[in-house]
Amino acid sequence: MHVLNTGVRFSAVKFSPVFNPSPSPLSRRYFIVRANLPFPKHQAKYHKELEVAIDAVDRACRLCVDVKRSLFSSKEKIVEKNDQTPVTIADFGVQALISLELSKQFPSIPLVAEEDSHFVRANNLVSSVVSEVKSKTSIGDNELSDADVLEAIDRGGKDAYAFCNKPATYWVLDPIDGTKAFLKGDEGLYVVGLALVVDNEIVLGVMGCPNWPGVLSDKSTGTLMISHIGCGTWSKGLQNISGKVSGDWTRCFVDASVLVNKARFCIQESDNWESLPLSGFFAAKTVSDDLQHNDIILVPTCNGSLCKYMVVASGRAAVFLFRAKTQRTIKAWDHAIGMICVHEAGGKVTDWEGGEINLEEDQSERRVIFPGGGILVSNGSLHNQLLEMTSSASPAL
Repeated sequence: MHVLNTGVRFSAVKFSPVFNPSPSPLSRRYFIVRANLPFPKHQAKYHKELEVAIDAVDRACRLCVDVKRSLFSSKEKIVEKNDQTPVTIADFGVQALISLELSKQFPSIPLVAEEDSHFVRANNLVSSVVSEVKSKTSIGDNELSDADVLEAIDRGGKDAYAFCNKPATYWVLDPIDGTKAFLKGDEGLYVVGLALVVDNEIVLGVMGCPNWPGVLSDKSTGTLMISHIGCGTWSKGLQNISGKVSGDWTRCFVDASVLVNKARFCIQESDNWESLPLSGFFAAKTVSDDLQHNDIILVPTCNGSLCKYMVVASGRAAVFLFRAKTQRTIKAWDHAIGMICVHEAGGKVTDWEGGEINLEEDQSERRVIFPGGGILVSNGSLHNQLLEMTSSASPAL
């Protein structure tokens, strides 16, 4: 395994009603670049890793789209894990596909991901998963066996690698964040997310959202968002008619709001505004008509945490509040990828006490994070005000 050191610390590691894809006028600051990457490679230490990650996420998103087309024509496509979270062939297929693509180029870098192959084996889903993976991988069909695909899934499982309390370089993958949205239909927003972590520092992130509302002129659908430490956050259309990522990169910036009561918020689906600390200061509304001084706009929700990070990083909302609960285990892959995208877009991510999100607290597995109170994602300008409000309130947990 190669040891990587950027010398730069990542200080803050760390939709329902129709979702309005248009950012606020204050956040419309765009830079257009025509290139494979939106910045010169010599400026990006991890440009090789980023290029492979972009290709892998693109392939994975196309797998999701193809599986979804046939989702409701075959009951075998839909299964449930023991925690009753709906899961599909796409989850396992994405994990296998990305694992294969990464291991081909970077075999020494381990993968931390959500799934393992036990459920696939136990529910006679092997052939379905393997078929989907073979249709999208860059590895020739004849070279892939069932065992190869199952091993690729397990490469990201909890028993695959022990970090032994040492600084490490590893990938973090959420194969599908927002599986419930994936099952809803064409307007459900779900994200394939992949990040690279080097010594507790997130150095790159890639998120693909196939159903993100398109606003581009090249007839693309969905959005691909990428970040590299020190190089900003960028997005482009995920798929055009040929099914490939194309078009121009657009640089992303967070919303420019400086007043909390003028900012737009998003929260987790399992939370309600009244249970959050800011409810003592503001009432939440989902429409902007007749706002009073103590009202804020709550952006219509979208499934999955990563989608909300995309909302903040693209300037569609200024704040994402995530509340920690005693019965909720907070997984690294639900947040790590989004953190760097927000950070590189000019925002900030901390726990509710203002502390950095430590990806190494789960020392042996790097699968769980423990933010004090919860996670606060903001445009940066509002962060200290929000921390003061949060610390002065006592939400009903």
